[in-house]
Amino acid sequence: MRALVQRVTSASVTVVGDDGDRTVSGRIGPGLCVLVGVTHDDGPDQARKLAAKVWNLRVMADDDGVMNRSVGETGGAVLVVSQFTLYGDTERGRRPSWVAAARPEHAEPLVSLVVDELRALGATVETGRFRTHMEVALTNDGPVTLLLEV
Repeated sequence: MRALVQRVTSASVTVVGDDGDRTVSGRIGPGLCVLVGVTHDDGPDQARKLAAKVWNLRVMADDDGVMNRSVGETGGAVLVVSQFTLYGDTERGRRPSWVAAARPEHAEPLVSLVVDELRALGATVETGRFRTHMEVALTNDGPVTLLLEV
């Protein structure tokens, strides 16, 4: 399981329907935007580990402006968006291969488990919508961006 984590001052995800209708499905203020990718051999253990890692990741500023606090300590929110393209393979050619990305039937429950685990830890969590076209808007704070693998 992979996650691209960005510290943000704000972030939102808008679902764009086939008819062009646009609906904001999640919006946060200060916190973390987390794009989550799932591969074939990921399971509940990886989802739980990822949620704990995101919740405890010390990338939020303390009173001195040092990245020394977690989103859990600062009361920040988390925006979780499924992102199968994190498993895109670009080693050959110009078109990425998605072979390593899990099928939606496997990935969706695991992304949902990450969300559930974060909420159980005390996080305010907003989400995108699986199997839809989404537009993610964010203001990266720092910028701080980390790739996590569990």
